[in-house]
Amino acid sequence: MAQNPQTKAPIYEALQRFQSMRVVPFDVPGHKRGRGNPELAQLLGSQCVSMDVNSMKPLDNLCHPISVIREAEELAAQAFGAAHAFLMVGGTTSAVQSMVLSTVKRGDKIILPRNVHRSVMGALVLCGAIPVYVNPACDDRLGIPLGMGVADVEAAIQKHPDAKAILVNNPTYYGICSDLRSIVKLAHAHGMLCLADEAHGTHFYFSSQLPVSAMEAGADMAAVSMHKSGGSLTQSSLLLIGNSVSPGHVRQIINLTQTTSGSYLLLSSLDIARRNLALRGKEEFERVIQLAQYAREEINQIGGYYAFGRELINGDSIYDFDLTKLSVNTLEIGLAGIEVYDLLRDEYDIQIEFGDLGNILAYLSIGDRPREVERLVGALSEVRRRFGSSGTNLMKQEYIDPQVAVSPQEAFYAPKKSLPIGETDGMICSEFVMCYPPGIPILAPGERITHEILNYIQYAKEKGCSMTGPEDADILYLNVLDT
Repeated sequence: MAQNPQTKAPIYEALQRFQSMRVVPFDVPGHKRGRGNPELAQLLGSQCVSMDVNSMKPLDNLCHPISVIREAEELAAQAFGAAHAFLMVGGTTSAVQSMVLSTVKRGDKIILPRNVHRSVMGALVLCGAIPVYVNPACDDRLGIPLGMGVADVEAAIQKHPDAKAILVNNPTYYGICSDLRSIVKLAHAHGMLCLADEAHGTHFYFSSQLPVSAMEAGADMAAVSMHKSGGSLTQSSLLLIGNSVSPGHVRQIINLTQTTSGSYLLLSSLDIARRNLALRGKEEFERVIQLAQYAREEINQIGGYYAFGRELINGDSIYDFDLTKLSVNTLEIGLAGIEVYDLLRDEYDIQIEFGDLGNILAYLSIGDRPREVERLVGALSEVRRRFGSSGTNLMKQEYIDPQVAVSPQEAFYAPKKSLPIGETDGMICSEFVMCYPPGIPILAPGERITHEILNYIQYAKEKGCSMTGPEDADILYLNVLDT
C-alpha cells in the first residue's frame, strides 16, 4: 500500500538529518547553535537553537527552492487544493502584500471592502493602486461591518469595469463570510482576478461544516495564516495560488520584500503544521466546532451577552458564519468589548484575542480544551455580576463610510504637516489610525478626516483601545496633507 505523501515533513526531516551530521558552522547565525548566546539557548532549549540555521545545499533556499522547501510547498498545495503554495516567513501581512503586489500596479484599480487589514492598505501604498471600496452592510445590534453583498460588488464592477481584481475577507475577524463563490464568478466573468484574505480561515480547508475555502470557491490567490488556527509558529503563513496565476511571477514579487534569511524554525513549523492538519485536521476542527457551540450556548444563558452564530445568516452580506469564532457582543451588560477584554486579563488571567467598542473575540483552535472554555464562561458571568450595568451611554461601534480624496500612495508620500488632532477636521490624512487588534484602519492615507471619525477615535482612546499607526504614538497629533 502506497504511503500517504502528507505523512512527510521534508524540511523538518532535512533538519533532523543535518543535526546528525555534526557540521562545524562557519556561517551565520552568529550564535553558532546557541554556544555564543547561552542565555538564549537556556530560554529556547538546545534543540530549538540548533535548528536555527542558515540556508545551505542540504536545506534548500526559500528564495529559489529546488529540493526540500520545494517539496514542502508541493505538499502544502496538495493539502490545501491549490495549484501552488508559497511558504511565507513574514507573517500573513507579507502574504497579503505579495498577493496584492502580484496583481495590481500603480494606477490600477482593485475592488475591496473597507474593513480590510492594514496589510492590504500598506500594499496599496507600496504599489500605487487605487482602492474602489464596496461599503459593507452593518449589523445595527452588533455594530460590526458584515460581508460584501453580491449586488454591491456587481455595481462596483459596472462602475469600474477596468478594475484588475476583487479582494474578499474570508472570513472577517468576527467570522462573517461573503458569498465567495458568486463573487469569484462575477470577477472571472469580467476578466478580473479574485483574491482572498484568509488570515482567519486556515481551518476552512479541513472541515465540511465550515464555510467554503478560497481555493474550493475558485479564487485565484489566498493568503492563509497558518499560525492562527493552523498551529504553526507565529509569523509563519502560506500564499496559495490557482492555475490562472504565474508562480514564477509571484515568486519574483515575494522576493522583493521577503527576507533572504528564512527562519528554519518557521519553515519547519509550517511543514509540521501542514502535516498535522492534512492527517488530523478534519477531526480536530470538528471538535473545535463542538467546543465553540457549547461555549456560545453557555454564554447566552448568562444574560446580557450575545454570542452570535449562524442565526445571523441572511444569504448575502452574511452568507455564512465560521462556527469556530466565539464572538460575543457585550453592550447589553453596560461594558464596551475592550473593557471586558481588560477585566478578563487583569482580574481573571484570561487573555482573549481582542475587544473593540462592542464585542470581544475568544479565539478557539486545536489547542483548546473544555476546561479553559468553562473558565472563560465562569469569568464572563462574574464580570457581568461584578462590573455590569444597564448598558446606557455606550457608543455603538459602527462602520463609517470613508471619503477617499487621493490614492493611499500619493497621500503617504506627499508633503505633510502635523496638527493637533482636534484641528484636523476636513483635512486629508496621510497616515494610518487603527485599533490593533484587529488592525482595520479607522483612517487610511488619502481619506478625509471628519468630525464623526474624530469622535470615534477619542471614544476608543477613552475606553482603552490600543491605537496604532500614527507617527505620534499618543495620537495627540495627526499628519495631514500640506495643501
